[in-house]
Amino acid sequence: MYLATTGRRDASPAPSGARRRVSATVLALGTVSLVTDVSSEMVTAVLPLYLVVGLGLTPLQFGFLDGLFTGATALVRLAGGHAADRGGHHKAVAGTGYALSACSRLALLLAGGATGGIAAALAADRVGKGLRTAPRDALITLDSPPDGLGRAFGVHRAMDTTGALLGPLAAFALLWATADAYDAVFVVSFCTGLLGVLLLVVLVPGGRREPVGAGHRVRDLAAPLRLPGVRRTALAAALLGAATVGDAFLYLLLQQRTELAAPWFPFLPLGAAATYLLLAVPAGHLADRIGRRRPFLYGHAALLPALGLLLAPVPAAVLLAAVPLLTGVFYAATDGVLMALTGPLLPPGRRAGGLALVQTAQALAKVGAAAGFGAAWTLWGPTTALLLTLTALTAALCGATRLLPAEPHPEPGPAPSPSAPPSAKGSFT
Repeated sequence: MYLATTGRRDASPAPSGARRRVSATVLALGTVSLVTDVSSEMVTAVLPLYLVVGLGLTPLQFGFLDGLFTGATALVRLAGGHAADRGGHHKAVAGTGYALSACSRLALLLAGGATGGIAAALAADRVGKGLRTAPRDALITLDSPPDGLGRAFGVHRAMDTTGALLGPLAAFALLWATADAYDAVFVVSFCTGLLGVLLLVVLVPGGRREPVGAGHRVRDLAAPLRLPGVRRTALAAALLGAATVGDAFLYLLLQQRTELAAPWFPFLPLGAAATYLLLAVPAGHLADRIGRRRPFLYGHAALLPALGLLLAPVPAAVLLAAVPLLTGVFYAATDGVLMALTGPLLPPGRRAGGLALVQTAQALAKVGAAAGFGAAWTLWGPTTALLLTLTALTAALCGATRLLPAEPHPEPGPAPSPSAPPSAKGSFT
């Protein structure tokens, strides 16, 4: 049963300079994510071309594989969070995920043109991503002061997005230099992924973050939802996720509206990524100052004008500038901010599993939203699909405003020590 308790806090505030800095663990995890994202985005950028153009898979086959494994990633997050909490070895579980993703690049190289081998490689990559996400985010919350979580996640996400920007550029440079030798991309991606694993081993502190508590059983995966705040946050994240249009659809609509030449299509996400990179830290800092509910809601509201512009008769140049910009604002104000909002609601011994639950609820809702938008586009056309999404997102914002729990103002203080007693407002017995 979940029992609310009150943990002891250090009454002495941390020096203001200390509060402005993020911990060495956050910077180390950001470096690992940067290198790993260079590796993963190198493959992501060329994978559609490799599978559809190089190997002759139909778009339907590629879409089925991608959608299947994207949904599976969300479910694997639960296993990663549960394993990290049960043993207290967040670093080891995250490292397993990073290693799996790195090895999947080599598996793509060895698969050749075999569809089964390609599917297995994609599965390994998505399983690895699912395993590492919640333990990594839990480490960030456990090594950051409560009043600096938004900043910590902003710094991490900015470093992560730097890798996402560099990866496609590196991939296309390699393809240009090697006359479309996809094998070279996979080899370099594999080596870069291994470097990320090595950096995790060397830079991120190990050891248990919390003593193993009772009740860490598989059937208790949903136990954090017994906390009203976590339950309401998960429901709000799922509601908003169910009304969110996936990036791929936004860029396809943007390409159609502007009649952008196909060779330029892969560069559309770079505008959103650059905006995310620039705004992630300021958005996190703002969330720490004014509370995390409002930036999270405002970020989703930024999608409303993006969808409206795709319906309006505006010049192509305005669309090409505004839609990626607003998409980047959406990610900067929601991705890390949601984790910073959820983390303090969970006891340290359930941090990874609780974050995984919220991430999974949001991710599965987005998978359903993508399927619904695609069906509406196919049946009634893009204009009707956009109008339905605008209506759904407006209603979801109203619902999420009522669902999200009120935030207590976090006390300034030092980051919790790995060996310190639990100080969160809850424990499992």
